[in-house]
Amino acid sequence: MGSFTALLLATPIFGLSLHAPMLGLEVDVSAKAVAVADVAAKQDADKAEESEGGGGKSAAEDEYKQELKLRNSIAGVHRALGVATWVAMTLTVAAGIIDYYNLYGFGAGIGDNPCVEGSAAFGDDFGCRGGIRTIKSVGAYTTTALYATTFTLSLMMPDPDDLSSGKGEFASRLRLHKTLRWVHFSGMCLQIILGVLAAGRVGGLDRANDYGTLQAISTVHLGVGLVTWGALTWAGALMVF
Repeated sequence: MGSFTALLLATPIFGLSLHAPMLGLEVDVSAKAVAVADVAAKQDADKAEESEGGGGKSAAEDEYKQELKLRNSIAGVHRALGVATWVAMTLTVAAGIIDYYNLYGFGAGIGDNPCVEGSAAFGDDFGCRGGIRTIKSVGAYTTTALYATTFTLSLMMPDPDDLSSGKGEFASRLRLHKTLRWVHFSGMCLQIILGVLAAGRVGGLDRANDYGTLQAISTVHLGVGLVTWGALTWAGALMVF
């Protein structure tokens, strides 16, 4: 019996297989396929993570740009209205000083103030009977409207760079500017109340019977007005110069 014939007969008897060596190759191929699939899956996961992170970063950058654009837009209007507010307040304070002098003469009594003695600034008619008071009233209303608008814009202005928290000179000035904002804001609120009282529009006060009370209220009103004007001037100068 030839060798090849004997091998063919022995194969089914002893369970031998001519294809046995192929099993090892198939296992190797399968293992490599799994490894390649794992690598591909990991790469896909990394790309997805990078894509998500990039999307978040892009959204943050877009928000930052929008806030910066809004700040720049508001800042220009805020500065222009701030200057207009300061001009209106300066005229109002000047008219208020003249009106106070004419009515109360810086400590004069009811019988010897400039309006009574005929020595009022700008004459009796303009200084005591409406001219100066009209200018003061119109200035006060105009100042209040401009100030309210300017103050509201300051609160609406975003600060994406958090400039006031820095350590430089500009950051220091900005912090002081914001602090002074609350000083002149408080002064404006108090001025409105004192102005109504000084004009005798509430409480039934009149010059004939309550001269001393009105003089005291007007004195405080003038003092608060000067402090408010000073705070606004200081705050504006910090940003303009």
